[in-house]
Amino acid sequence: MTALSTLKSFSKPLLASLNKLGISHLQALLLHLPLRYIDETHITAVRDLRIGEASLVEGIIVHAEVAYKPRKALIARLEDASGQLTLRFLHFYPSQIAALKEGNRIRAYGEVRHGYFGYEMVHPTCKAASEKTVVADTLTPVYPTVAGLTQASLRKAIHLAFTHDTLQETLPASVYETFHFPSFAASLKMLHQPPADADLQRLENKSTPAWRRLAFDELLAQQLSMRKHYARRRSVNAPAFAPSKKMVSALLKSLPFALTQAQQKVAIEIERDLTEPHPMQRLLQGDVGSGKTIVACMAALQAIENGWQVALMAPTEILAEQHYQKMLGWLTPLNISIAWLTGSQSKKEREASLQSIAAGSAQFVVGTHALFQETVQFKKLGLAIIDEQHRFGVQQRLALRKKGEPEPHQLMMSATPIPRTLSMSYYADLDVSVIDELPPGRTPIVTKLVSDARRDEILQRVREACLAGSQAYWVCPLIEESEALQLATANDTYALMQQAFPELNIGLIHGRMKPAEKQAVMAQFSTNSLQLLVATTVIEVGVDVPNASLMVIEHAERAGLSQLHQLRGRVGRGAAKSTCILLYQNKLSETARARLKVIYESNDGFAIAQADLNLRGPGEYLGTRQSGVPMLKIADLNRDENLLNIAKNMADSLIQQHPQAVEAHLARWMGSAEDLVKV
Repeated sequence: MTALSTLKSFSKPLLASLNKLGISHLQALLLHLPLRYIDETHITAVRDLRIGEASLVEGIIVHAEVAYKPRKALIARLEDASGQLTLRFLHFYPSQIAALKEGNRIRAYGEVRHGYFGYEMVHPTCKAASEKTVVADTLTPVYPTVAGLTQASLRKAIHLAFTHDTLQETLPASVYETFHFPSFAASLKMLHQPPADADLQRLENKSTPAWRRLAFDELLAQQLSMRKHYARRRSVNAPAFAPSKKMVSALLKSLPFALTQAQQKVAIEIERDLTEPHPMQRLLQGDVGSGKTIVACMAALQAIENGWQVALMAPTEILAEQHYQKMLGWLTPLNISIAWLTGSQSKKEREASLQSIAAGSAQFVVGTHALFQETVQFKKLGLAIIDEQHRFGVQQRLALRKKGEPEPHQLMMSATPIPRTLSMSYYADLDVSVIDELPPGRTPIVTKLVSDARRDEILQRVREACLAGSQAYWVCPLIEESEALQLATANDTYALMQQAFPELNIGLIHGRMKPAEKQAVMAQFSTNSLQLLVATTVIEVGVDVPNASLMVIEHAERAGLSQLHQLRGRVGRGAAKSTCILLYQNKLSETARARLKVIYESNDGFAIAQADLNLRGPGEYLGTRQSGVPMLKIADLNRDENLLNIAKNMADSLIQQHPQAVEAHLARWMGSAEDLVKV
């Protein structure tokens, strides 16, 4: 790829500005596509302007002043042969005052609206003009930019890029034959320089053939990258574990419940992976309470029975502690030694754990981020299990994987269901198992939307539930007072609850408490010593208290859908009828209203995850830090799902039949990101 720094046409200040946009190569500059377009291809007479439409007008400034009432503003009157138009600037510079002096001829582009004195434009784009100034012959692109880089400079830079690049096709013509797509060169020229008669609406909603061609190329590059990572991993050695003959059977016989069919199916998929001599990279996803942990335990037993160690890493000490207690109950009767490793241990406890891990006497190790620290040495790590994998960064997951030699198998678990399109794109280099069935006996959770104005009713309901022998959560979004958001806080709510319910034992838990304090509070809540737990979203993951059947979530309108679903899953763990009450403020935005409607109408984690993706997009859903591959810039997973399916089906055959073309395509679209290996 051609670096912009090697081209004389690009000055150092321009290169610095482009670098802030992540643009350092010619290809990246050409693929920096417009956000929208301005139609400056014809001038509209003032009398022909329409409210709500953006138009280009030209005329003479007949009056200009800085007014101070009702608020400070630069106001100018533009006149053409058909009438006058007000131009209003609420924020302006001395240079703008000079440009809009009486007698100056200008062109103004903006959206027309009703003003104090008839039609007006607020903050239009203005340019000096003369009677000889020609109109543009193409639509004017508007690009994403940074401070110091004007639209004019960016357009000029992209125009220069066209003169330096031949825009050759990277893939065989046969790839595009059935689509009737324009060529790569024609697509870029259409999007950077669309003709005056182009369909502006289709251009801006990215449904033209040019947009679809580039979206397909981007999705195909992503699929090719993922499949290459997948193939690369299968060429690496890993320990092959024979199926368990004793331990898994003994565990299942000791359980007071039977596995669901979905659990049995994914357990077989994982068992089969572990028998292979290359590292498993499997994502086990299932809704809250679907029984992922027991499936992971069965995989662990297969590794242990073959003489290897297992590590289970969780994102919080509360969740790690819960896993540790579960494993003690399940595995101690099988004479399996379990070690516990977290950052809050005493030095003596930590040293003892580290020694047993290094010696191999600890067969199963449970812990938090402490597991991948340099001081932790495994004698024979064969399987790494990562719970709530999206909460760990790429390098963190890789650090744990490097603890084994040969490379250990890796099982990642997530209770945040991943929508199908997201799984097909950002997780295409993983094998995915889904537990799509809840254990029998689970009572569906009733979700209620309640205005904050009815808070007293909800308080009474909480009192009645707790006095009847149940337990409840009251979830608050912040720990301390925030003037910016003015949300209810856990500390204040805890104090209020103690006043409102003197007859109840109430606990408080939040992320800034010391791990030992959090564990002590959770232990009290688990044993019913506390009837009401005031908490922040620290309880979103992993807390399992079957007797808790009521949850109230403050300011539910501010939480994401997946977070609301995770929180709601903390109740309904037992046989009792459970309720989740979403308290909201009355002035709801459209997005907040849409979110609450989804969570109210559905208990299906996958449907909720898909709605969350639609509302927030993959960037917020995944977190770029977590994905390990570049985010899509052109393609949209919902709009372009059909193109994603085609790209997915085409990737493997292209890698086999046209390896050089694949490398050229990846260089164009992924750049150095192709070297990233997602874990």
